Amino acid sequence: MPMWTLRLEGGPRRVNHAAAAVNHLIFSFGGYCTGDDYARRRPMDVHVFNIETLQWRKLPDVDSKDPSFKCIPFMRYGHSAVAYNDNIYIFGGRNDPDGACNELFCFQTASLKWCLPKPTGDIPPARDGHSVCLVKNKMYIFGGYEDLSQCFSNSIHRLNIDKMKWKRLTCRGNAAYWRDFHSAVAIGQYMFIFGGRSDKNGQWFSDNEFYSNKLEVFDTKSKTWSAPETWKSVPVGRRSHSAFVYCDNMYIFGGYNRVIDEHFNTLHKLDTKTMDWSKVQLQGSLEPCKRRRQCCVTMGSRVVMFGGTSPKPKMQADGTDDDNLQDMNDLFILDFEPSLKTLCQLAVIKYNLDTAVLPKELSARIRLMEDTHGAPLN
Repeated sequence: MPMWTLRLEGGPRRVNHAAAAVNHLIFSFGGYCTGDDYARRRPMDVHVFNIETLQWRKLPDVDSKDPSFKCIPFMRYGHSAVAYNDNIYIFGGRNDPDGACNELFCFQTASLKWCLPKPTGDIPPARDGHSVCLVKNKMYIFGGYEDLSQCFSNSIHRLNIDKMKWKRLTCRGNAAYWRDFHSAVAIGQYMFIFGGRSDKNGQWFSDNEFYSNKLEVFDTKSKTWSAPETWKSVPVGRRSHSAFVYCDNMYIFGGYNRVIDEHFNTLHKLDTKTMDWSKVQLQGSLEPCKRRRQCCVTMGSRVVMFGGTSPKPKMQADGTDDDNLQDMNDLFILDFEPSLKTLCQLAVIKYNLDTAVLPKELSARIRLMEDTHGAPLN
């Protein structure tokens, strides 16, 4: 039975950031924080979380005289990140001075350096709020909000990473509706797409938005769209949620529906064989607060969720997002297969048991968990 096993405070306070895992490290790129100065152009920052030590660190700023400085993407939000062969590829996103971007950037995790590939072919228009999936050596970009045409997208572009060549795909079937800030995951040859913000007037934004909970599936081999019927506990449509895969099933967490003005912190599972949705019942006393615009990264049987923005305890009826939302700097670990060691550690913390008789390594680990929680898990 999955459970939230760890809560950490004090990480980077970020919203609409992007992240990917390589080995035991999670690399988090950019995003924004309410109150920071985004009126000027500045290089994207990179924060690294070590799943073994449970610690964050910010990579040092690159000197402007360093040859790699010109390859660093500008600070942005609504971009995407995908890991392939120990490199992480960043695409899209926007900020206030520059608007949206369609350049492809590569972060080399071995050297901690940026480089700027030069892909050819049908380069996608600049956008943010799109989704990205990796299928073998190919990266698929779907949807988002296109900057130049000022409209939602429902096209699919594919990047062959080995050949560095883009192609806009000609697809069969009825394409998924235009949208941004949806989620997409790859399972085998299929992309499973859920949620996002759409407009009743089609691809043009008119503030007449809606949030569909209809599942859309794209077959990357046959280049065919389908919309299979789903059953049972179908979650409410939403945007700015997270999606991830475990044991070939799709999970979604969090998000926001503006029509009903509701944030979420529930976890839903789609069984991709039966197409049944279910609300996952989680064990333990930890539970993240309701939020949107967070990141979720899968590492083996664990999912690391961090950041995002949440409603403040006291909401102003006529307040803006800045008045009523708070940007988060916390991190949670969702464990689908918690080990006996982890369960014992949680029990020691919860019941304030004496650790003097425990092995030094285990005792030190428990003290670290207590320190990072800031309080016992009760």
